[in-house]
Amino acid sequence: MTLSFHRADFSDPRLAAFLQAHLDELAPTAPPESRHALDLTGLRQPGVRLWVGEWDGGIAATGALAALGPGHEELKSMRTDPRRRGHGVGRLMLRHLLDDAVSRGIRQISLETGSTEFFAPARALYAGAGFVVCGPFGDYRDDPHSVYMTSTLPQRPSAPSLLVKRGASSGACHVATE
Repeated sequence: MTLSFHRADFSDPRLAAFLQAHLDELAPTAPPESRHALDLTGLRQPGVRLWVGEWDGGIAATGALAALGPGHEELKSMRTDPRRRGHGVGRLMLRHLLDDAVSRGIRQISLETGSTEFFAPARALYAGAGFVVCGPFGDYRDDPHSVYMTSTLPQRPSAPSLLVKRGASSGACHVATE
């Protein structure tokens, strides 16, 4: 199987459906004022880079980086298709996003995720990638439904841990998976 990453095509109806499924899945996890996932309109804003991971012709994952300030971005809208969870897709998407940030000179990535058991796998994924719990950042405030995490990135790309083939102009890449 091959997981390929590319910048989002907002005209793709599969993307709109995938992102709506993300919002629907999050709806019962916290009250509306404590849900911070971006919808399709929010992901189209300047300063937001949305990536799609495709596997066998379908969307397997999404992840976005949103500018917070010079050298600091927020990880947003990270989602793996429920049928692909447990296959390393989320880990590969996170690695792709972090590599993208490092390649552009970003020094810090922060994120907000949920505090309930539903989000335990996400928190474990982020902790395993070097994120540590921190206080609220940006416009966030203390919220019992939220956990805030951050990671300082290396100044230059480290040796690649995966075989990645990048497209010259589209920024797309392909990662061989097991």
